[in-house]
Order: sequence, then structure tokens, then C-alpha cells
Amino acid sequence: MSQKYMMGIDFGTESCRVGLFDLHGRLIAVAIEPYSTHYPHPGWAEQDPDDWWVALGRAANTVMTGASVDANDVHGVSADATTMTVVASDGSGNVLRPAIMWMDVRASVQAERALSSDSTARLYNAGGIGAASAEWYPFKVAWIKEEEPDVYAKAHRIVDATDWITFMLTGDWAVNTNSAALRMYHNSDAGGWPRDFYEHVGVGDVFAKVPERLVAPGERVGVLSRAAASHLGLKAGMPVGQGATDASAGVIGLGVVRPGKAVLITGSSHALFGQAATSVHGHGFWGSYTDAIIRGQYTVEAGQVSTGSVMKWFRDQLARDVLARAEREGASAYDILNAEAADIPIGSDGLIVNEYFQGNRTPYTDAKARGLVWGLSLAHTRAHLYHAIQEGICYGTAHNLRAMAAAGFEATEMVVSGGMAKSRALLQLHADVTGVPVTLTEVSDAPILGSAMCAAVGAGAFPDLPTAATAMVHEVVELQPDSARHDAYRFYVDAYCAGYPALRDEMHRLVDHEATKHLGAGSRQ
Repeated sequence: MSQKYMMGIDFGTESCRVGLFDLHGRLIAVAIEPYSTHYPHPGWAEQDPDDWWVALGRAANTVMTGASVDANDVHGVSADATTMTVVASDGSGNVLRPAIMWMDVRASVQAERALSSDSTARLYNAGGIGAASAEWYPFKVAWIKEEEPDVYAKAHRIVDATDWITFMLTGDWAVNTNSAALRMYHNSDAGGWPRDFYEHVGVGDVFAKVPERLVAPGERVGVLSRAAASHLGLKAGMPVGQGATDASAGVIGLGVVRPGKAVLITGSSHALFGQAATSVHGHGFWGSYTDAIIRGQYTVEAGQVSTGSVMKWFRDQLARDVLARAEREGASAYDILNAEAADIPIGSDGLIVNEYFQGNRTPYTDAKARGLVWGLSLAHTRAHLYHAIQEGICYGTAHNLRAMAAAGFEATEMVVSGGMAKSRALLQLHADVTGVPVTLTEVSDAPILGSAMCAAVGAGAFPDLPTAATAMVHEVVELQPDSARHDAYRFYVDAYCAGYPALRDEMHRLVDHEATKHLGAGSRQ
């Protein structure tokens, strides 16, 4: 009897990952294809969706060739993508402008309008008190409408990246309920779309460009079209399970599909999620989102815009000699930097980095926040700065956990995946700083497994995602926090938390000053 395989597709910030899994969650083959991000102006970030599609074709065919698996043995496929990465296209999926990436914060003016709204949608933003993020869907749409009216008028669909990908796979337009709940303010407990909120922001007419059909992660959204099957090297007509956002696919792939544990997805950014049995709202985090991942559950969320991307910035801009050495030796530049910083003490000898290089997602939700490095002395070295960046990333995670705990959601364990899962030292640093145990699963690249699980449910191999998690997700390691180090880190976390409020007004003044240089600039300049 032939084996059944599921294909999971993950469109991350820097690359497309394609993985082939069996129904026990065993990774058979994986391939990665990169694409470029463009930064036309400070706070802007764009990608070409056509690059995603090319990368997917290459990665999928590489997987099928490398696994030596017959296309007839692949029984389902599903895809996740970054959110809110907004795509404007015609009815055939042809894109009208570069996708506005999740990290893009150009729509800060539009997001500020949320502050004067009394819509129930505001509950998602720090309990109705905090600012709305410029990353979210309605504000980016409002920016397009106001700054690029021709694009807005021509657009038949303006959707999240996941929904554009799903259309390209199936030829059917739909909205995944995960994106809808997480970034589009859809709340099934409150009647669905908050049209009053969209009207207040200035895009009440966008629902003519939003597919009416809503499909939950794991539900069958359609079948693989002939064109997509040819592009991926698969058979046409196989079930396509509804995907999710990349972070939520990671939550699914880590098996956190019941109330309890928290999930930390690492990569260019940090995404922190928890599943709750009841609705939770408070200051400094987002949610709780109704039916976002599992129907009947509530999802709380926090996150950091720039984490791995700040480490990459340091590597590329301040450690080019290390990059050259790594290339000569066939080593990882990060491993070399970690070795250089191995003896740096707790607190990096008084050096603190706030990692807000691309703004702050939570607990402040401030698109105008910027990175802060303080405590520098002539005694500090490059290794100190690198270590302080790593600590600052962990401080940001601890700050978010504090906000959630204050509202009644206290994490007792973090299941971690993504790029930082490869570094036990960095994971231990997260445990020590936050005081929360860190768990690793067998498949560290959880989003592709989560998408494969959605594919499996969509194909009928399992009745639901919790059942799929029991079969396909396996925990392998738990790292306990060092209590003495955790106590020592409390002082530095407190100092980190105090840094941004002290400089907030000056940060905003500086960002506003720089923004005046770009007024009226076109998005393609």
C-alpha cells in the first residue's frame, strides 16, 4: 500500500519553504527558495508576489525530486504566508502593485484614526485603549485608497498574502478566518465584520473587494488547479486545505491547539501566541481573537517587529569580516559571533538595546518607535553589542509576557520554533530572562508542519486539527530557566521597560521630521 504524504508551504519574510510530511509528522524532504524585500523609504517594506510564485514552483519541484515521491502519493496541500502582507490584484490574481509587507508601517496616520473610534473592534487593540497597529489590514488599505487611488479603483481583490496564494493554488477566492480574526477585525462573537470601524477608518467600501466566503484553517477550500499542479509538480484535483498566517501555522505545527501553553515563533520577528478558553482583554497585547485558530477558542497575541532582523542587521552591517570568515570556513557567522560573546556577563556590562528598529508591535503598538542603544562606554566591545541585542530581544519577550500576565493570561510554558530554535544558548537565554520553561518539538520549522496538518485535515486524513496534532507533533526537549540568572535579569528587564517611555516623544519628533522628506513620494520610487 502506498504512503500518504502532505505538502506544507510556508511563505516567510525571506523565503518560501516547502516540506513534504507523512501522517506521523515525519519530514520527508524540504526545500527553500529566497526572494527579495525592498525598502523604498524608512518604515516601508515591499515584495513582488510574482517572486513568491516563482519561488514556490522551484521549491516544490525540488522537494518532489529530492524525495523521490510519486505525485499520486501526495494527497493534500496547504499554504501559509506572512500577515498582514496586503496584495492588490485584478480578478485573475495579476498584481497591481508590490505587496505591502507585514512590517511596513507607512499607514501610521491611517492607524491613528482608530483612536477616535468607539467600535467594539477596539477591544482587539490593548483592551480598547492602545493604538492600532499600522501593520493591520484596514489601515494599509486606507493608505492605498488615499495615496494610490488608481490602484484602489482597479483592484478587484485586496487580500492578505495567504488568500492570494490560495487563489493561485485553486482559482477560488476566499478569506481565511485566521487572517480575518487576527488582522482584519472580524469577530464572530460580535456579528462578523465591524463595518462601522472600517467606515471610520475610511474604507467602508473595501468589502466589495473582499471575498465573501470565509474558510477556517484545515477546512477544504478547493482543489489544486491544473495550472498550479503543473507549476508544483503535483496532480491536479487534490484537496487544498485552508491555510493560515505563518505565525498561526506555526502555532498549529507546535501542537498548541488547546487552551494552556504559549507559542513563541522566532525569525525576522517574534510572534507570541496563547490559546484561552474564554475571552481575555487587557493593556499591551492584542486579542483575544474569536475562533482565530480553533473554533470556540480565543487567541491572545503579542509580538516584536524586529528580532532576528536586528541580529541580521548587526551581522551584515557591523560584522562583515565575520561573514567573510564564515564563508571561507564553511561555518555560520552567527556561531562565530556567539563564540565571541560567550563570556559577556548578564546585562552586557550595563549595555541595553531596545530592538524597536522597525517600530514596536506590542506592548506599545507604536509605528514611530525606533531602536535604542544605551549604556555604552569605551569599555564595550562589538561582542558586548551583539550580546546586548540578543538580551534585548529576550527583554522584549519578557515585557510582553508581563502584559499578558497582568490581564490574567500567565504562560507556564513556551513552545518555540523558527530560526532561533537552532541555538540552544539563545533559547536558554529566553528561558532565563522570562522565567518560563522553553520546549522544543521534533520539527522545529513549525509553520510548514502546521500547513501540512491543515492539508491533512482538508484531505480528510484527520477530522480536526487537535487530532492531527496528536498524531503529527512530538515534543523532544524542555529547557528550564536558571532561577539565579532569572533573578539577576529582573533589573535589566525593568531598565529595558523604562527606556522607551523616557524617549518616546523625542523618537516621534525625529521620525516625523524624517517623514517630511518623503511626502508625496511614490511607492515605486
